[in-house]
Amino acid sequence: MRRVALITGGSRGVGRAIALQLAREGVDVAVGFFRNREAAEKTAAEAEELGARALVVKGHVGDIDKVRALVSITTEQLGAPTIVVSNAASGVLRPLADIDERGWAWCMDVNARALVFLAQAAHAGMVSAGGGSIIAVTSLGSQRVLPAYGAVGASKAALESVVRYLAVEHAREAINVNAVSAGVIDTEALKHFPDRQGMLAHAAEMTPAGRLVTPEDVASTVSFLCSARATMIRGQVINVDGGYSLIA
Repeated sequence: MRRVALITGGSRGVGRAIALQLAREGVDVAVGFFRNREAAEKTAAEAEELGARALVVKGHVGDIDKVRALVSITTEQLGAPTIVVSNAASGVLRPLADIDERGWAWCMDVNARALVFLAQAAHAGMVSAGGGSIIAVTSLGSQRVLPAYGAVGASKAALESVVRYLAVEHAREAINVNAVSAGVIDTEALKHFPDRQGMLAHAAEMTPAGRLVTPEDVASTVSFLCSARATMIRGQVINVDGGYSLIA
């Protein structure tokens, strides 16, 4: 029986790399997107070239009804997802002294709350299938203080806490829940930071592995966490950063 994966934010960057890595391994993929349908369709087409069935599904993960619809549509057209990757993220880059209620709520809803309701919506299908994997994509800003990253960092810290609680709650149902924390990656998301080039240069210099992390590095780790080899890894945050977080 073929597995089905739902990847939110699956059209570009890390999400795209995850979708294609899973497709290579014989997993059918639902590519979630919010704004860029063209990119999502391109990713789905590439997944199909790799032999997977692929679906493009639109939904704003900050809206609970849309979150449930993502799972429902995937189930109707591909089958119940036994892999859910909560990768879609957004944020308001301002100091906490300048954040307003709407910006704070936006970060929390998109980056943390979405995982709770993705897990709820996918739960019955995973139980029926005998288990599954839920992976959240987080960032080093959950633990480290980055300029103007307070609201996003707090939402990522909340996301990691949700991962731990879900991991324990669903452990006896063979549903593995973990998170992958990516280092600095040169994706389109980084364009929203005020000093993108400076961040990239600093990260390249300070990463012991000698290069920046790529989306494919993250995708490989997600793939491993979705496999039987990772059965006893539960509620963990795996850093994929080339050693960057080890440097004082």
